[in-house]
Amino acid sequence: MSLIEKILSSPKEYSLDVETLGTCKIESPVRNRDFIDDDERILITDNAKDLQRAAERLGVTPSFERAGPHQKIFHDPSWSRVGIVTAGGLCPGLNHVIKGLVEILSFDYGIKTIYGIRYGYAGLIPRYGYEPVLLDTDRVDTIHEQGGTMLGSSRGQQNTGEIVDTLARMNINLLFCIGGDGSLRCALDIAEECKRRRLAISVIGIPKTIDNDLHFVGRSFGFETAVAEATQIIQAAHTEAKGTFNGIGLVKLMGRDSGFIAAYATLANPVVNFCLIPELDFELEGPNGLLEALSYRFSRFKDHAVIVVAEGAGQRHIVGEPEHQDASGNILKKDIGEYLKRRITDHFKKAKRESSVKYFDPSYTIRSVPAKGTDAIRCYMLARNAVHAAMAGRTNCVVGNQNDWYTLVPIRLATIERQKVNLNSDLWRAVLDATGQTIYFSGGLKTNGGVNGTGMLNGVMP
Repeated sequence: MSLIEKILSSPKEYSLDVETLGTCKIESPVRNRDFIDDDERILITDNAKDLQRAAERLGVTPSFERAGPHQKIFHDPSWSRVGIVTAGGLCPGLNHVIKGLVEILSFDYGIKTIYGIRYGYAGLIPRYGYEPVLLDTDRVDTIHEQGGTMLGSSRGQQNTGEIVDTLARMNINLLFCIGGDGSLRCALDIAEECKRRRLAISVIGIPKTIDNDLHFVGRSFGFETAVAEATQIIQAAHTEAKGTFNGIGLVKLMGRDSGFIAAYATLANPVVNFCLIPELDFELEGPNGLLEALSYRFSRFKDHAVIVVAEGAGQRHIVGEPEHQDASGNILKKDIGEYLKRRITDHFKKAKRESSVKYFDPSYTIRSVPAKGTDAIRCYMLARNAVHAAMAGRTNCVVGNQNDWYTLVPIRLATIERQKVNLNSDLWRAVLDATGQTIYFSGGLKTNGGVNGTGMLNGVMP
C-alpha cells in the first residue's frame, strides 16, 4: 500500500497540517509581491480517482499548505537571528541553497544576523569547538560556483537538549536545516524540544536527498544533477565495453534503499542493458540469473554489455562480510559493485569464455559537483519558500513542491518511510523497455508465466 493510500484509509494518523508558533501580527517588509492567503492549499495528488475517494471518505480533499510570502508575519525581522546548518552527505546544490537563504533573508526581510553553523549539528554542541560564521550577501556571492557546502557537514546524532540550549543562548529564532531523512528527523526532534520549552523558534527543513527518497517533496535538489553526471559515466562505461570482445561496463550509482538515480540515469542514456536497484530482488545464479543473462546476451545479441547497479541492490547475495554502521546509525551497504565484478569475472573464467569487466564507482565525484540548470533553480526556490515559511511562524515542516507549486509538509510525514521505485510503475516499465533486460533474463526459455515481482519475465520471451 502506497503512503497516499495509507493516508486516505487512516487520515487521523497522518496529519497534513503544519505547526505554527502563533498569530501573525507584523506587517511584512516584503514589497512588490503577491502575498498568499493562509488558507491556500495544494492537493496532495493529481489523481482524480484518489481525490474522489478521499472526498467521499473524509468529506474534504487532502492537501498541503501552499508556501510563499505572507502579508502578516510572526517574527520581527529587526530582532531575528538565524542559524543555517547542512548535515549528512554532500549533494549538488548545497551552496546554492545557502546562498538563496542568505539573500532572501537579507534582501526581502533585512535580517542582519545570520549564522552559518559549521559541520552539521555538531556545530551546535559547544564542546566540539566549531565556531559559527557570520554570513552576508557578499560572503555567499559566488559560493554556488563550488560544489559541497561552505559550512561543512557531518553525520551522527547529537544531543537535542544541548542543541536547543545553544539556540536559546545565541537567541536564534529561525533555524534552517538542510538535510535528508536522518537530518530532518533531527530537525523534528529540535522542533519538538523547542515546543516543549515554549521557545518561539521556527525550525524549517530543506530536503537534501540525492537518492530522491523523501515523500511529498517532489524531486529533491541535487537529483537532476546526479542523473546528468551519471549519464556521462554510463557513456564512458559503454565506450569501454565496446572496446573489447565481450566487454562489460559496470557502473555503481548512489541509492542505498531507493533506485531512482539508477533508473533515471538508465533512461537518460539508454545504452544500459541491465539496471539493478534495491527494490529489485534479482537472482545471480541459475537459468534466470544475471550471470546466465550476460552469457545469453553475448551468445545471441551483442558482444558487449553495460550494467548499472544501485549501491543498495543485491545485498542478500553478499554473505560472510561483517556489518558496519555509519555515524548516524545507518547500516552501511556492502560493496555490490566490487562483488559483481568479481563474480562476473569468475563466471566467464570458469566457462573459459573471453570477457573483460571495467568497473566505475563515481559516487563521490557526482556528490561533489555544483548543481546545474533547473536543479540550481530548484535550490533557490526551496530556499526562498523556506524563508517565507519561517518568517510566518511555521515550524517542524519541510518545503516541498507539487508540480509547479511549492508546499509545506510536516517533517514527520515526509520522513515516515522511504520513497521507493514502484516496480509496477510507468518509470520501471520504461526502464525494462529501454534495457530489454527481460529478454536476457528469460534466457530464451519459453514457459508459462508472466512478469514476476522482480520485474523480469518468468522465462517468457516478450
